[in-house]
Amino acid sequence: AAESHVDRSINDPSIFFRTNVGGTLNLLNHSFENKIKRFLQVSTDEVYGSLDRDGYFTEKTNINPNSPYSASKASADFFVRSYFKTYGLDTIITRCSNNYGPYQFPEKLIPVVISNAMNDIKIPVYGKGDNVRDWIHVSDHCEGIYQALMKGVSGEVYNFGGDAEITNLNLVLKILKELNKTENLIEHVEDRLGHDFRYAIDFSKSSKHLNWNPKVKFDDGLKDTIRWYKENHNWLDSILSGNYRIFNNNFK
Repeated sequence: AAESHVDRSINDPSIFFRTNVGGTLNLLNHSFENKIKRFLQVSTDEVYGSLDRDGYFTEKTNINPNSPYSASKASADFFVRSYFKTYGLDTIITRCSNNYGPYQFPEKLIPVVISNAMNDIKIPVYGKGDNVRDWIHVSDHCEGIYQALMKGVSGEVYNFGGDAEITNLNLVLKILKELNKTENLIEHVEDRLGHDFRYAIDFSKSSKHLNWNPKVKFDDGLKDTIRWYKENHNWLDSILSGNYRIFNNNFK
């Protein structure tokens, strides 16, 4: 589907080029050749770059990626646009803020924090932890994708956000509090190369044209997510140990 972890893109950009750019191009060619009715590209707000303390990303914000990951997604988006403009393929691009929820692969921030906290392992926080992210529950994101697929106008871009901005440090503190763990587990580490300061989404276009708004309140969604990982800690431990066979077994 896509490579989506910024840290790994810094370590090896070529994998992200092959999967996110080459993979998208293959899908576009297949869709065009087989007269697929509609092609929807799930992109990311990271293609817009970084915000200061004010303002929001809109669909008209300039594309300005700062990491190999976001550069690969931006490149893919441009190929999608080109197939709409050049070949008349019915395409739509969606861009969302940070996802969270059950089943998320444990390379992402929230599962990492939950896993480390449950096992009393130090939780790495980049720099001072003051980078800001807007979080959207996976169910809200999926609903947005569906509405864009069904109602979206060909060639258009639609943003989805969770209206839930929080610093990385405060997010970690929330999780620790929910798990009854102390702040002593936090370990500030050297900041990520090219670390974007803030992401925030203006989703008014999606609200107006797709009748879409996020439904899951962040605090409620985060508590449900923590509870899910606690109930499925065997799956989490198995994934972290590299044993993926449990992935297809029973989930709660």
